[in-house]
Amino acid sequence: MKMLKGPGIFLSQFIGADAPFNSLEGLAKWASALGFQALQIPCNHPAIFNLQRAATSQTYCDEVLGLLKQYGLSISELSTHLEGQLVAVHPAHDAAFDNFAPAHLRGKREARTAWAIEQVKHAAVASSKLGLTAHATFSGSLAWPYVYPWPPHNPQLLDEAFKELARRWQPVLDVYDQHGVDVCYELHPGEDLHDGATFERFLEQVNHHPRCNILFDPSHLHLQHIDYLQFIDIYHSRIKAFHVKDAEYQRNGRSGVYGGYQNWIDRAGRFRSPGDGQIDFKSIFSKLAQYDFNGWAVLEWECCLKDAETGAREGAEFIQRHIIPVASRAFDDFAAQDDSGSIRAQLGLNEES
Repeated sequence: MKMLKGPGIFLSQFIGADAPFNSLEGLAKWASALGFQALQIPCNHPAIFNLQRAATSQTYCDEVLGLLKQYGLSISELSTHLEGQLVAVHPAHDAAFDNFAPAHLRGKREARTAWAIEQVKHAAVASSKLGLTAHATFSGSLAWPYVYPWPPHNPQLLDEAFKELARRWQPVLDVYDQHGVDVCYELHPGEDLHDGATFERFLEQVNHHPRCNILFDPSHLHLQHIDYLQFIDIYHSRIKAFHVKDAEYQRNGRSGVYGGYQNWIDRAGRFRSPGDGQIDFKSIFSKLAQYDFNGWAVLEWECCLKDAETGAREGAEFIQRHIIPVASRAFDDFAAQDDSGSIRAQLGLNEES
């Protein structure tokens, strides 16, 4: 059996203007002191990690790895969540997502899309130079405004949206295949890939591409009322990355899954620090161990109540407690029989039967 690695931490929610959160070394020293063993590094902060240099310079990649090694850290994955979002943007969301792109591309939809695709491709090259085998991203969305449609469901519109999404991602997936890296889409409301059904639809459009895979985050499934344990049973062969993020759904008489345009703290469904919500992580870690998942368990901290640094410290301890040191042999191996004669005799069969 293979053993899950961790704890890791996704840096996006912690990068800031002040030390130690404004440099890779400061973040590494901080994370290491909390007990983390790996960093998931976003690619949209050049002062923290320069994607362009990483894609073109093995020396730079070696320097980054050497810096992290000083603090006992590895890289779990690179992340292009924001760049992946910009691969496909419905016009209704143009203004909201424009700030994810460099200033000179804002208001230029086609140029912005081309830039985003190139950035995600650069991350494939950088991941390879860093010795990584998985990459975290979003799919982007063309169909999301029609997720709960009125006027009613339009099959042709959705077919066209997924065909176009696949057309944009297919060459990206091919680049990742060339570099031996899996693309792990975080299934997330707001993305066209937000549940198992939409992932399957996309997977079919990209001809079941071997690099089309899943970043498993149970919080987003729980808040959609999806059975996240059965999800692992169904999709375990495509789960190549894992976010440890908790959530809770508090049923009430005023609002539901869609949130009522309220702040996170007032919604029926909201994110919590690990162990403070309703996610059954004990069963999740057991399922992942059962299916030989040997990727990283990465804390993605998003909590509407708890202080971030407290959540990070507790999150490292929480993940460490849940990682299962897998068995090297079955407990009942001693009872196994491999002598064919003895086995036939046990069945009441003679040698000639």
